[in-house]
Amino acid sequence: MDLTAYKALSFDCYGTLIDWEAGIAAVLGPWAREVGLDLDDERLLLAYAGNEAAVERDQPTARYPEVLAEAFRRTGEGLGRAVDDAWAERLGGSVPDWPAFPDSAAALASLATHYRLLIVSNVHRAGFAASNRHLRGRFAAVITAEDVGAYKPAGNHFRALFRTLDDLGIAPGELLHVAQSLFHDHVPARQAGLASVWINRRHDRPGWGATPEPSEAWSYDLELRSLAELAAAADAAFAAGPKG
Repeated sequence: MDLTAYKALSFDCYGTLIDWEAGIAAVLGPWAREVGLDLDDERLLLAYAGNEAAVERDQPTARYPEVLAEAFRRTGEGLGRAVDDAWAERLGGSVPDWPAFPDSAAALASLATHYRLLIVSNVHRAGFAASNRHLRGRFAAVITAEDVGAYKPAGNHFRALFRTLDDLGIAPGELLHVAQSLFHDHVPARQAGLASVWINRRHDRPGWGATPEPSEAWSYDLELRSLAELAAAADAAFAAGPKG
């Protein structure tokens, strides 16, 4: 893959740049212990994953804190334990506390020397602004679920992305989409005809975690295990010059 052929990178945020599984588990774990459930983080995330996707599909214009709270309530119902308002609001308000992956900030700074960077994320505007205090990213555009009135894998984000690329003078073929979630990102990226990189953050763990298993066709052009690997590959590619 010729990484010098691209002028811009679009990123999913949660799961790719921000460790949303750690953030969600930091609330679900204490709740589970309080209500007497003997479940580890992986089993809690598995129970949660489909509920968040369902709420996003059912309530596409809800702000992300409302999605988190309702998904938590549905998860509790499925596990036979009630989630009271205090716990639901605790998860709903937790996005600013979710940690960045250790490599994210430095990798973004490195990649910004080669590309324009954009965000395409299932979040509300204030939530991403809080997360970017961890990332310290310089982004040419930020496209959120609040902006487009829907959540990925719906195609609204990518339609808005194409309009943004046009405004920036970047052709779709000059964009590379970078994401962890096959379900949320690589399915709609394939449908939109975009090249993509899979950052396989869960390469050392079985299962799908907080992300549902994709039920539609997905593809990617390059698989890496971290954003640091992408930054190193881009540095090497630009140092060597364009292929051909």
